[in-house]
Amino acid sequence: MSDFSNPIFHDETAAREWLEARLWPNGPVCPHCATVGEATLMQGKSHRPGLYQCNACREPFTVTVGTLYERSKIPLHKWLAATHLMMASKKGMSALEIGRLLGFSKKTAWFVCHRIRESLRPLNPEPLGGEGKVVEMDEMYIGGKEKNKHASKRLNAGRGAVGKEAVFSLVERGGKVRSHHVPSVSAGNLKSILKEQVAAETRLMSDEAATSAAAAVGFSHAAVNHSIGEYVRGDIHTNTQEGYFSIFKRGVMGTFHHVSPQHLKRYLAEFDFRYNEREALGVNDAERFNRAIPGIVGKRLTYRRIDG
Repeated sequence: MSDFSNPIFHDETAAREWLEARLWPNGPVCPHCATVGEATLMQGKSHRPGLYQCNACREPFTVTVGTLYERSKIPLHKWLAATHLMMASKKGMSALEIGRLLGFSKKTAWFVCHRIRESLRPLNPEPLGGEGKVVEMDEMYIGGKEKNKHASKRLNAGRGAVGKEAVFSLVERGGKVRSHHVPSVSAGNLKSILKEQVAAETRLMSDEAATSAAAAVGFSHAAVNHSIGEYVRGDIHTNTQEGYFSIFKRGVMGTFHHVSPQHLKRYLAEFDFRYNEREALGVNDAERFNRAIPGIVGKRLTYRRIDG
């Protein structure tokens, strides 16, 4: 049976029961008072399927309350199907394609995809690197061709950055990536990210950019000089970082075609998550989908909050 033939992607009851088992391994958890395993399943035709009443606070709830799916009119199995499709596509899947496959309007598909991306953003992640670990750092610029842009829209002036949005990423070799949409690639901006996201004992590697060297003060740091054609010197390189950037850029150019500055952080969260849960680390499509689901808790997002 292929992953997408699983009943949870086609049947509402199967999807709800699967989600309850995934989020409530020790029994129903009341989203109102956090009591575990002390709830009664409400029976009868007047109650919607999966409705519980907490025995402690007497409040009703379902497995979707307090999650990304709360009060959604989209069937639960289609939420799960959309998540699976996004997790199984290395360079992403457009909202239009997901809409065609699942029977959504363009607006609904766009909303669903951005809510799923928001659920993939980590909260309080552990620092990258550590003793004996290497983290590569570099920036990329996302945007269209300069000849197609009006002069008034040219922002973020800098190295290759006119009219584009700046992204700063950190990649731990053999480990995870963490990307940030930054207003500009300045030493101050990069230094604050490094201080928050990278363990102090880490070896940092970058290209020859002066901003990288200034931001890395306090860390063990080495650089290669791309401007003279030097890309590897011993174990010093940023090839892992460049590999991640190539995946993201192929996704933007080949799948999405346009990524707005407002939502760039969400696209980065999607690509970061897939990279961090990649096959090279022993994670297949089904397991990547499973690992994406817990992020829905506590991240209810309305259309106004996404579009406003």
